[in-house]
Amino acid sequence: MADTTTDWHARAKTLKIDGRAFIGGVRMPAAGGQTFECFSPIDNRKLADVASCQEIDVNLAVACARTAFNDRRWAGLSPRERKQAMIRFADLLITNREELALLETLDMGKPISASLSVDVNSAANSLRWFGEAIDKVYDEIAPTADNTLGMITREPMGVVGAIVPWNYPILMACWKIAPALASGNSVVLKPSEKSPLTALRLGDLALEAGIPAGVLNIIPGFGEQAGTPLAMHMDVDCIAFTGSTGVGKKIQIMAGQSNLKRAWCELGGKSPNIVFADCKDLDKAAAASIGSIFYNQGESCNAPSRLLVERAIKDAFVKKLLAHLPDYQPGDPLDEKTTMGAIVDCGQMENVLKYIASGKAQGAKLLAGGAQVRTETGGFYISPTVFDAVTNDMTIAAEEIFGPVLSIIAFDSEEEAIKIANDTPYGLAAAIWTQDISRAHLVAQRLRAGTVHVNSYDEDDITVPFGGYKQSGNGRDKSLHALEKYTELKTTWIRLK
Repeated sequence: MADTTTDWHARAKTLKIDGRAFIGGVRMPAAGGQTFECFSPIDNRKLADVASCQEIDVNLAVACARTAFNDRRWAGLSPRERKQAMIRFADLLITNREELALLETLDMGKPISASLSVDVNSAANSLRWFGEAIDKVYDEIAPTADNTLGMITREPMGVVGAIVPWNYPILMACWKIAPALASGNSVVLKPSEKSPLTALRLGDLALEAGIPAGVLNIIPGFGEQAGTPLAMHMDVDCIAFTGSTGVGKKIQIMAGQSNLKRAWCELGGKSPNIVFADCKDLDKAAAASIGSIFYNQGESCNAPSRLLVERAIKDAFVKKLLAHLPDYQPGDPLDEKTTMGAIVDCGQMENVLKYIASGKAQGAKLLAGGAQVRTETGGFYISPTVFDAVTNDMTIAAEEIFGPVLSIIAFDSEEEAIKIANDTPYGLAAAIWTQDISRAHLVAQRLRAGTVHVNSYDEDDITVPFGGYKQSGNGRDKSLHALEKYTELKTTWIRLK
C-alpha cells in the first residue's frame, strides 16, 4: 500500500532528474549535444532536458550491445548467475519504487496510486518472474533412431532493439527487456519521447544489480531520429515494438528492408465488451466496464472502448454505468485519492477532443463528459466521456481513440453481438458477461482476439500471454511464450557410432 503520509508535491520539488542517455554502462549526452524538453502533463511544468539521440548515438549503443553479446559477458554467465542479477534488478525497482512512481506520474500523468501499486510493482514482477525462469526452462531431445541424437536448443538472438510506448513506460519496458535479457541477449531500449524518465533510471539500476555494462542501453529520442535508425540497423537481430498500428506497419517494412530482422509488434485495439441480458451481476459488470475504460485515462491499447449491451437491459445497465462516473473525475495525479489523471500531452488531448466532436457530428448521443477540464492547472485533462446510440461504423467505434471515451452499442442477439465485436481491423482483447457457461465458451471461441475475459475485464497476470490478432500485431508479451520471440531455434544432429 502507498504511504499516505507522503507529500508527493514536496517530493517532486526535490527530485533530481538525469536526462542523459545510458550507453555502454555510462550516462552520456547525445553525441551532437541535442536535447528535447520534457514537460509534465499535470501542469505543463518543465521536468528536464533529455538527450535527443540521433543515428550516431544509436550506432554507438548497438555497437556496445554487440560487443557485450560477442564477448559473452552476459550470455556466457551461468543460468544461476543471470537469474540472481535479474532478481537483484527487480529488488532494486522495489527499493526505489517511490522515486520511480513519482517519475512515472510526473512524466505521463497517471495517478500516483496507480504508478505505485501497479506499474512499478508489475515491472519488478516481470523482471523477477523471467529471472526465475532462466534455470527452469529446458531444451529438447528429438525421438530419433538409436544411432543418432537430435538436440533442439534455443539460443539468444544477439542484439534486441526495443521501442516502447508512453502509456505504461516502465511496465512496457520491462515486458520487453525481461524476457530478452533472460534469454541472454543484449538490448537497446528506446522509450517514447513523451515519457522517457523511468526507462533511463532502469539503466542505472540494471548496472547496480550486476548486469554488465553494454548489455542494456537506453537511447531516448524521437521516432525518426532514433527509432528508425534502430529498426533499420543492420546489426540489430530483433526489433520489439509496442505502439500504434500505423507505426507498427512501418517497423515491419523497415525490418524487411534492412536485414530481415525479427519484428514483433504489439499494436492497437478497439476491444468489445459484451454484456448479455443473462449476466448474473450487472452491478459488477458496470463497475468493471467503467473502471477499465477510464483506467489510465483510457490510454490503454486493450481498453474496452466498445461496450456492446443486449437491448433488453441496455437502459437499466446504462444507469448503473453513469452512477460510477463521479468516481472517475480527473484530479491531481499527485493526490493518492485520484483515480483518473492527465492526458499525456496537449497533442493527445486535442486528438481525443476531435474524436469526441466527430461522435457528436455523426449522431451519437453524448451522455456525459466530452470536455477539457481543470484548465486552471495548465495541464491536460478530459472528463470521462460516454456516448450512447453508437453504431459500429461511426469513427468513435471504428478507430482507436486512446482516451477516456466509451461507445455504447446495442444488440439483439448473440449472433449480432459476435458480428459487431469482430467487425474491426483490431483483435487485441474482448470480454463476455454471461452466466451461461456454454455461451461463454462458444462465444469466446468465435471472438477474434488474443485475450477474452469472461465475467471480468483486464484480469490476468505474468503467467499468460498478451498480444493480438489481425492488426493488433504479432507475437506475445508475458508468459514463457515471450521467450520464443528473443531466441533462435537450433537443431544439432549428431551421428553416433
